[in-house]
Amino acid sequence: MFVKTKLALAALSLTISFAANAEHRVLIVEGQNNHKIWPESSPLMKGWLEQTGLFTVDIVRTPPAGGDMSVFKPDFTAYDVVLSNYNGEPWSAATEKAFEEFVAGGGGVVSVHAANNSFPAWKAYNEMIGIGGWGDRMESAGPYLRLREGKWVQDKTTPGRGGAHGTRHGFQVEIREPAHPIVEGLPAVWMHTEDELYDRLRGPAMNVTVLASAYSAPETRGTGEHEPVLMVIPYGKGRVFHTTLGHQMISQKCVGFITTLQRGTEWAATGKVTQKVPADFPSKDSVSVREP
Repeated sequence: MFVKTKLALAALSLTISFAANAEHRVLIVEGQNNHKIWPESSPLMKGWLEQTGLFTVDIVRTPPAGGDMSVFKPDFTAYDVVLSNYNGEPWSAATEKAFEEFVAGGGGVVSVHAANNSFPAWKAYNEMIGIGGWGDRMESAGPYLRLREGKWVQDKTTPGRGGAHGTRHGFQVEIREPAHPIVEGLPAVWMHTEDELYDRLRGPAMNVTVLASAYSAPETRGTGEHEPVLMVIPYGKGRVFHTTLGHQMISQKCVGFITTLQRGTEWAATGKVTQKVPADFPSKDSVSVREP
């Protein structure tokens, strides 16, 4: 049973849930995002996480665009993982510092879809997510990651923008590191629902392990390259799970998205995964969608 309360402080709002016997505390950050589904997608992801019985999930909302960001100062240290569903204006310098210290000290981070568009000028954040897009990211933001002869390498020579996608479509996700706890036991190839397949992401690209990729086909206005879709990155003592999936509600109802979100969040909290692969996980050729 969950008991919900709401706390509003000026432009800052926090939704708190208490789940009996949950092992890990997760904070979802939202409030600004060019992806208009965020008021629906944050509660959806909260529900997917709480369904495992492993997590207590709170949602914190920043001020709206143009608001006083100095009032946004959540206590990150009260949580094991911060999940970003945020793409908007910079946080205050004090909040950025608190977040950096939280992650460097061992806190977990989950970056979902457009969260990698955020904070192009924040050096530490870009190191955490590895690669990102938009926000005027160009060659100066860092290299592309390209799959060459079975290995991911930094492409430091190809010019061009950082961040793009073709037409929305369903696509196959290919596992690249089958022994990693997040994807261990998943099918080597599985079908994802209609989504934006991010391509040409740029960033520091340091210490990035690409867990899964998807082919960005020219016929869907893609790059003709395999593009990273699931990644993990260390930052200090902390762990970051980065998924580029999840543009729209149907994308976040894909059992592939749900499962990797759940497992990725547990790994960000502990470095381990105890969850089993669900029976309704998608196959190589068939999508699987779950309603909350």
